[in-house]
Amino acid sequence: MNDMMRKRMRQVAVAILSMVAESAGAQWNNDSTEYDSFDRYRVGGYGEIVASFKNYGINRFYGGSNGNTDIKRNTISLPRFVIAGDYKFSKHWMLGVEVEFESGGTGSEYEIENTENGEYEVETEKGGEVALEQFQITYHLNNNFNVRVGHLIVPVGLNNEHHEPINFFGTVRPEGETSIIPNTWHDTGIEIRGQFGRKWASFDYEAMVVAGLNANGFDRNHWAGQAKQGLFEEDNFTSPAYVGRLNYRGIPGLRLGASYYYCHNVGSNGDKPQTYNFDLPVNIWSVDAQYQNRWVIARGNILQGHIDNSTRLSAKNGRLSNLSPYNRTSPIAEKVVSYGIEAGIRLNGFVKHEKMPDLIPFVRYEYYNPQEVVKTDTYSSTMADQRLKTSMWMTGLNYRPLPYLVIKADYTKRRIGDGKYNGENEFGLGVAFTGWFLSDRVVKDYRAHKELRNQQLTLESMNRRLAEMQREIDTLKKKENK
Repeated sequence: MNDMMRKRMRQVAVAILSMVAESAGAQWNNDSTEYDSFDRYRVGGYGEIVASFKNYGINRFYGGSNGNTDIKRNTISLPRFVIAGDYKFSKHWMLGVEVEFESGGTGSEYEIENTENGEYEVETEKGGEVALEQFQITYHLNNNFNVRVGHLIVPVGLNNEHHEPINFFGTVRPEGETSIIPNTWHDTGIEIRGQFGRKWASFDYEAMVVAGLNANGFDRNHWAGQAKQGLFEEDNFTSPAYVGRLNYRGIPGLRLGASYYYCHNVGSNGDKPQTYNFDLPVNIWSVDAQYQNRWVIARGNILQGHIDNSTRLSAKNGRLSNLSPYNRTSPIAEKVVSYGIEAGIRLNGFVKHEKMPDLIPFVRYEYYNPQEVVKTDTYSSTMADQRLKTSMWMTGLNYRPLPYLVIKADYTKRRIGDGKYNGENEFGLGVAFTGWFLSDRVVKDYRAHKELRNQQLTLESMNRRLAEMQREIDTLKKKENK
């Protein structure tokens, strides 16, 4: 009986550790495929600490002809800390929440004072930001069909769909997509999502209608990167955006994805829609892939964006109020592009030793240009700025002491404008975690483990007492025999 109890306790302990490891390593952003991974609730999060050592200044556009200045500077930051949780009200209804603390601050609030000729006013309490990245109510019919409404992740590109820090190798998120579209991109709307097919023909999908981008936020340096709505109490929904994503998962370890974003007229979503008396349709598409097994992890992506009437948009945004929160730099590109690939070798897949650490040396290449194609005409005659054309190599090492914890080191070398400007070199160190750390199943297993432990202690106590009694009986028998 005692041996059976010990065996059962070991099984429960292994089950608890396995559940924590699996939940931490799983894609954790509420995929319908993992709806059944908890019964009532789960709580998790992710966070990053990054230190960088650089040989370049803070501005490629300071006025010199050689790009960035050649100086040494170091930075350290807490890019983000996120708390997330899911709660099932019933079999079919679930609440999901994700709150991000960025750079440890509380951010700023902008208002348009209509009594003051529509001027902007800003109240700054502290640097950084606290943002509600996700707030959603999901109706879960089954794993094939879910309806979700609220503040949602827009799954365009590889970064937005898989933005947690264990899903990329570098100390910071891949630069390409973050330089031309919002990241992490979250907007308010409604979504249908789920999975279909089986075995070799397995897919999952997302289709949504959300608040569209704001034309005021388009600029030279980031294209649509700063164009997400959210500065005000209400988002404009005059011209919503339509988003779709399809992932193929039929081969173990492989994920192939494609996404598309369309907004008919981002000008209608401007702070003052009368600013833009012409249509500004935006199209963004992306294709990405990931493959991993016990030996290798590889990822690749390509993203392209296009906006019509870019020269007219450049002219309008260049004349926005000096008090506006937007970057008024121009010209704004008609077409932008980003692509990259990274691969890492899992050394413990080759070295069969229980003490071999989980080390992943990796390499990454990226190209991105927020000014890939710039038109000129009577509205805007400024040519594309080559200082934004960037190609880069990164090499580094990831060490995972736990499935949900990673320590990173990397070296980055950027080539600016086909080498016409000073290159940029950077060494980074980082620590990050991602995972679901608590759920009702873990609590139940912990309670079962505790109960078994108490039972074992009771049995051990009884066994000790029985042994003592047996010794006393043996002593009495010896005395009687004498």
